Amino acid sequence: MIKSEILHPELLATLAKCGHKTNILITDSNYSFVTNSSPNATIIYLNFCTDLVKSTIVLDKILNYINVEKVTLMEYPQDFDNTIDSEYKALLPQSVDIRYVARNDFYAMAKSNDTLLVIATGESRCFANIILTVGVVA
Repeated sequence: MIKSEILHPELLATLAKCGHKTNILITDSNYSFVTNSSPNATIIYLNFCTDLVKSTIVLDKILNYINVEKVTLMEYPQDFDNTIDSEYKALLPQSVDIRYVARNDFYAMAKSNDTLLVIATGESRCFANIILTVGVVA
């Protein structure tokens, strides 16, 4: 048995394939991850039921395995109370470049060949989709 925080074999194998500039998409339970991600991406299904595996838990554990160069989030309405945004920022290193893009631009980025890994979570909060761009190992 592996001694690791992440035990999912396919997730570990795909993480090992991620190099500099590879994108990892962590989705909420509303995201259409089959139609709005790269056809070449490996999809890891952690969405057994609502809120069982939250996207913040996935992000926290993934950050122990990769360096993140850039984060892309979907823009949300100004009057929307986006609680997950501050939770993501608390988990990410302060040096990470965080960008917000329009919905269709987010989908285009998720569908690009640079997206190698998609992790479908049970996160119920809206606008919880996040794209991590893998950074270099210093």
